[in-house]
Amino acid sequence: MAATHLIIVCGLQGTGKTTVARTISEKLKAVTLRTDVIRKELKISEYSEEAKQAVYNEMFSRVQNLLRENKNVVLDATFIRQKNRDQARQIAREANADFQIVLVVSSDQVVKQRIEERTGDESEAGFEQYLNSKGSFEPIIGSHIVIDNSGSIEKTIEQLNEYLH
Repeated sequence: MAATHLIIVCGLQGTGKTTVARTISEKLKAVTLRTDVIRKELKISEYSEEAKQAVYNEMFSRVQNLLRENKNVVLDATFIRQKNRDQARQIAREANADFQIVLVVSSDQVVKQRIEERTGDESEAGFEQYLNSKGSFEPIIGSHIVIDNSGSIEKTIEQLNEYLH
């Protein structure tokens, strides 16, 4: 039986994580867990460190259950803190699942435009939050893939296809 996969799709607000996560999920027939959606389900409206961690903890609990069911999982979240990336890596290790981190980046100009044009999305992040988060994103320790999502969706998918094959 093929190994299950746990893939983190991380990066700052507005970089296009959800588009990348959705594309990977379709290719791997994976379940996507998104912190923006979980936050709304839990009715958490504040963004304190404790509130953010509560959302991650709920996501990690769901991941463990899905991996036990031999499902591929894609996590769509900023993952600003290395400790949360480490926790996901540990969950994958315990479940004997393949683990990968995909960092999605975009130019400031593209992010600003995307955030301004965003409608009907669960994310409440504005451009100011993006700028504030920029300085607090802890460097990724270990191997990871970088997808530059500044260009067209076709260019992004081209990069993903290289990674997924």
